[in-house]
Formats: sequence, C-alpha cells, structure tokens
Amino acid sequence: MTRAWILALTVVLGFWAGFAEAQAQEQLPAAGATPSANYIIGPGDTLKVFVWSHADLSVVVPVRPDGRISTPLVEDMQASGKTSTQLARDIEGVLQEYVRTPTVSVIVEQFVGAFSESVRVVGQAVKPQALGYREGMTLLDAMIAVGGLAEYAAGNRAKVIRRSGDKQTEIKVRLDDLLNDGDVRQNMPLQPGDIVIIPESRF
Repeated sequence: MTRAWILALTVVLGFWAGFAEAQAQEQLPAAGATPSANYIIGPGDTLKVFVWSHADLSVVVPVRPDGRISTPLVEDMQASGKTSTQLARDIEGVLQEYVRTPTVSVIVEQFVGAFSESVRVVGQAVKPQALGYREGMTLLDAMIAVGGLAEYAAGNRAKVIRRSGDKQTEIKVRLDDLLNDGDVRQNMPLQPGDIVIIPESRF
C-alpha cells in the first residue's frame, strides 16, 4: 500500500470517527449545555424563576414528580409540558394579583434531556433519574437501571404516567410484586416520555 493510500485511508477513518461521535453527542444533553427555547420542561428539571425587581420572589426550584412547581405567591403551578417562555407567562398571570406588571424569566438550569426521548423514574427509587429510551425497553429494565426500590418505597402503589397528545393516562403497576415476587405480568413495555412515579410508604 502506497503512502498516498495510507494517508487517504487515515483521513476517511478520521472523518467517520468524528461523524459518529457527533451523532452520539446529539442524542444526549452535554454537561452544562443549555436547552433550546423550544425545550419542553419535564419532572426532574431544575428551574430558575427570576422576577425582575423582586428578589424575594425569585427562586430556584425543582419540577416535582407531578410536574408542578411552587414559588413565592404561586402554588402548584403546572410546569411539565410547557416551554420556559410559556411557564413564565403563566407565572406572570398569577403574580398580577400581587405585583404591578410583573416581568418573569424562567431558565432551565439543569435538564434531563428531551422529554419525548426519555423515560423518567422519580420518587422512591435508589437512583431516580431520566433514562434514554431504547426500543423494547420494559419496566424491569428501567428499575434495574435506577437500582431498584428505595428503603421506604411503596412499590405496589407505583404508577406510570403516559401522555399521548393532549391525553394523559395513568397506569397502576405493582413494583414490589415485579421485583420481589417475580410477577412478570407487571413488566409492562415502556414508551418514550413515560414517567414512572414511586411514592413513599405511609408507614
């Protein structure tokens, strides 16, 4: 093989390696990256709510498993499913009762990736987190990835929240039966955007 062929092959291989790496990076949010303006907020995200000229109303809050947030003067505002701009306008609407012409900015400080491409496990898991969806993913796969149930989890009161368009469906699942008793009937297939909510035991 001539030196010219070796050089050409090296260039081609380098190109494809760089292309593959770029494709992989597109599928996962980079550390410290900022989501686009069209990013849809979801449970597990962390939001900075800034109210201009009102530092006492400006806070950093997590989006709860139920998709809501609470800030000073604004209780249980639905955040999941909205862009940061939409949420800011909604917060302004509530604050108008208390503040003259409020101006609100919402910044997604920490995000777990595209809502429609992940499965989120929140609540009483050992390592609650957002998981990249893959074809054929099941509830058992997700539970293994998050380390199983936490000590005080009420696994048999868990549920999967599934959204299709404007419709939201709640599916009850018995995780204790699945993980401890091997009840494979509970091992349902998951879909992108599913949220697995594991409540805490009352006792």
